[in-house]
Amino acid sequence: MSHMQFDANLSEALRMDGDLSSKGPMPRWQRKAQEQGVTNLSIQKNKENSFMNKSGLSPRSAKTPHSSPGRGKSPSRSKSPGRSMPKLSVRQSTIRSTTPSRKTPTTPANQQDRFIPNRSTTDLERSHHLLVTSMEASGTDKSEGEDELSHQQREYQEKMSENLNDGQSTETKVLSFKNKAPQPKESHHINNLKVLYSAGKPSVPKANSTRHIPSVPERVLDAPELLDDYYLHLLDWSCNNHLAVALGASVYIWNAGDGSITALTQMEDPDYICSLAWIKEGNIVAIGLSSGNTQLWDVGQQKLVRTMGGHEGRVTTLSWNSYILSSGSRSGQIHHHDVRIAEHHVSSLNNHTQEVCGLKWSPDGRVLASGGNDNIINLWENGSTTPLFTFTRHQAAVKALAWCPWQNNLLASGGGTADRTIRLWNCTTGICLKDVNTNSQVSSLCWNANYKEIISGHGFSNNQLTIWKYPQMAKIADLTGHTGRILELCASPDGQMVVSAAADETIRIWKCWAQDKKEKKPTATGKGHQISMLARTIR
Repeated sequence: MSHMQFDANLSEALRMDGDLSSKGPMPRWQRKAQEQGVTNLSIQKNKENSFMNKSGLSPRSAKTPHSSPGRGKSPSRSKSPGRSMPKLSVRQSTIRSTTPSRKTPTTPANQQDRFIPNRSTTDLERSHHLLVTSMEASGTDKSEGEDELSHQQREYQEKMSENLNDGQSTETKVLSFKNKAPQPKESHHINNLKVLYSAGKPSVPKANSTRHIPSVPERVLDAPELLDDYYLHLLDWSCNNHLAVALGASVYIWNAGDGSITALTQMEDPDYICSLAWIKEGNIVAIGLSSGNTQLWDVGQQKLVRTMGGHEGRVTTLSWNSYILSSGSRSGQIHHHDVRIAEHHVSSLNNHTQEVCGLKWSPDGRVLASGGNDNIINLWENGSTTPLFTFTRHQAAVKALAWCPWQNNLLASGGGTADRTIRLWNCTTGICLKDVNTNSQVSSLCWNANYKEIISGHGFSNNQLTIWKYPQMAKIADLTGHTGRILELCASPDGQMVVSAAADETIRIWKCWAQDKKEKKPTATGKGHQISMLARTIR
């Protein structure tokens, strides 16, 4: 009989669908229900394991506790009545909002997790060509002939590659990841004269400069009646530290050593001064007049030496080569004058169709560079009447010409408003070595041998002086202060200062190439020169 009693007890203990006997402890869920006032809870058979209150209350009524038996977290009670309720509402957004661990991370709308090339702005044919070329270059070694290419041949290959690629560098990226900038309206970048211009600053690389360049001028001189004419040359600095300035029909000499000012001459109406140029020795100044004549003045004695005619139009530019004075006029002709003889006119050069506004002899006196309003540059060998080279890449009048002082065959040129470009020329081969878009009119250029730099004077729109580092032509600094366009630049004899004359009727002296005091050499101050003392207009 004992074993039958044991089987009955075991069956009762293992039967889970009925009420537990009073011998065992009360279940936890039933004890919680009694503590909160819900009594007589029982498990109903054949009700899909749902809870029902015998007193008529539904488990979802207001009196049902939030922490019902179905909320239990014990693994041993996985078959409790509360865990078996299949409710889809459990995964609604309200539950996810209260459970941070169930949030699904999303990518913001304004961010991307990868870069996708834009096919509409990618040149697929050129990209394929660049890839194939780079692969071939990386897979083969350079031949001996390629290593032996001359500088001229390399420049030729670079220019050919640039022209074949529509002016784009071979280092351009193959893929494009964004749309191209929209084309501006015609009225925004072309004026009434159909001349391109830009009011922005030059988009050229910025060079690192370790020296301090003063942003304000050392001195400012008043220059009333300074003619606002782009084609004229109204300023020149001699080796004796004397600055010649043309104001209307008068010429003044400013002694930079003691600050004295002398009135050299004054023309009669309607004649006016068009150009000035000092001889290399610094005691004679040549003056080009609007009448077509050229005068030579002895500054020390304040005496007119001679007058030379021959031009049909005004003499806008002058340049000395020892005892030969070259003059360019509005007629487009260039005359060579031998000032030692009575018959001064020795030859003429005729290859410009409009006014000659730029004229410079090379430092060795072998080549003459001339620029005109016809947008061309001619190179003339000494003694020849046929141009050695003719450059036509400028798109505006070429007034700014400057020979490199340490490299006789290197010429710098600058174009007017429609061009705005500085170009460097190899005058032995006729190749353009470098071109820089300055975004403004170029009126004058000056080199400096100590720092291997070049300075340019500009007109619209910033009226600034810009210092460039050679040979990269990276911009070092901008010197601002003029309120009108800069008409002419000249360097001092020691090379430390640059003087600028502008349409705002002021002359400003900038100390942009100061030398180290340890290496500074004594220079002549010009105080002993025979120039009378006049009232100063320096402010």
